[in-house]
Amino acid sequence: MSTLFTSLGPALPDLEELYRTLHAQPELAFQEEKTALTVADRLTDLGWQVTTGVGRTGVVGVLRNGDGPVVMLRADMDALPVREQTSLPYASSVTAVDEAGNLVPVMHACGHDLHVTCLLGACAVLTAEQDWQGTVVAVFQPGEESGYGARAMVDDGLFERFGTPDVILGQHVGPGPAGVVATCTGTVMGATDSIRVRLFGRGGHGSRPEATVDPVVMAASLVLRLQTVVSRSVAAQEPVVVTVGALHAGTTAAVIPDEAELSINVRTSSAAVRDRVIELIGRLARAEATAAGATLEPEITSVYHLPATVNDAAATARVADAHRSFFGPQRVLPIPPTTASEDFGILGSACGAPSVYWFFGGIEPQRYLAAVGAGRVDEDIPQNHAATFAPVVQPSLAVGVQAMVTAARAWLVDPGTPDGPADGNRN
Repeated sequence: MSTLFTSLGPALPDLEELYRTLHAQPELAFQEEKTALTVADRLTDLGWQVTTGVGRTGVVGVLRNGDGPVVMLRADMDALPVREQTSLPYASSVTAVDEAGNLVPVMHACGHDLHVTCLLGACAVLTAEQDWQGTVVAVFQPGEESGYGARAMVDDGLFERFGTPDVILGQHVGPGPAGVVATCTGTVMGATDSIRVRLFGRGGHGSRPEATVDPVVMAASLVLRLQTVVSRSVAAQEPVVVTVGALHAGTTAAVIPDEAELSINVRTSSAAVRDRVIELIGRLARAEATAAGATLEPEITSVYHLPATVNDAAATARVADAHRSFFGPQRVLPIPPTTASEDFGILGSACGAPSVYWFFGGIEPQRYLAAVGAGRVDEDIPQNHAATFAPVVQPSLAVGVQAMVTAARAWLVDPGTPDGPADGNRN
């Protein structure tokens, strides 16, 4: 019987407190100064080789333990411009200035605070229990929500400076029951595009709309027409989402503005469908402008594009076997691809290494089962990015640490080394 995770139990209270601290002190993309400092200090205390400022605010820790594979472990650090509504005693009341110069509320509404804590916990376990050989590269990535974080680290020489790994591993907490781990082979998350559309009209007095070209009406009509992209222009079996997440126009009720701006999010699973959807968005925007009598064509800008996240088949099977061996098969579930998106896949694509990405639950199991029984999962279970989303601390934290460590050990430990039989109750 292996002594794996004997060091985790005594460390959990400290990790729980760290998680609460990170949750209460969220930072926007590329503003993760306090988080990065905390990460660097903890890795330094563990004896890791630490480099800060990678990709602006990213941190990379390296631990070498003899010859063997190089395993890269990744966690994202940034939070979202969301006003927290969880009523937790450690809820965020933080505000910050975003890239546009606006003062916004900030919240860890996607669980990145838990990701950071889990990876630091995994680093602590791998430091304390070195019955493995190889090199671990822990990547604490900034700016995932911006779409630029992974690319920023790659462009800053991530692989040239720290080597090409044999595998890259990442995970994400989600609105499933805590204690469960899930993934799939192949495409696990779709591609995403963020598109900005500026509609140009002719402003004027609110009492004389006939003398204007109203961009607010243009924008409202476009929002409705965009719903037909999925319902009328794409095959039903294609997973596509088109969301208008923001619409800005005007400053006061009595003035018709000169322009309106839409922020559009697109999720697709194939390059052909992506191209068609983006073409349709441009066509509809131009058509609305023409119909309104606008003299200027809309300005359509690609803010960012993230490719689909694709799990390598052989590496995914290896991780799933390791997870089943540790957690038991009843807690390791297959799932279909999701329309959510990530920049994690950029790392593997940039260096040619296989990568694996999985999910672990963050919702109290009884609460989740009650919602399932009532047929109210969508209504009663907060989703990532919601103002009410906050993973239950345990067993989410312990499972996230264990999932990362067992996946890494699938490369770092000789297959003949036993980890002990799964008992289904290791928290």
